[in-house]
Amino acid sequence: MYSQKKSVLFICTHNAVRSQMAEAILNKLYGDQYTAFSAGTDPAQIDPLVVLVMK
Repeated sequence: MYSQKKSVLFICTHNAVRSQMAEAILNKLYGDQYTAFSAGTDPAQIDPLVVLVMK
């Protein structure tokens, strides 16, 4: 049976913390079932703490 991956888009204001983390977690845990993306309505640089926490 062929199963196509579903796409998920996480959106927050700056795409600097929450949506970035949600994208990474979904892709890591369920990347075989979903392809996650993130975006912001007023994009900014990723908060350096996000990188530290996700490591």
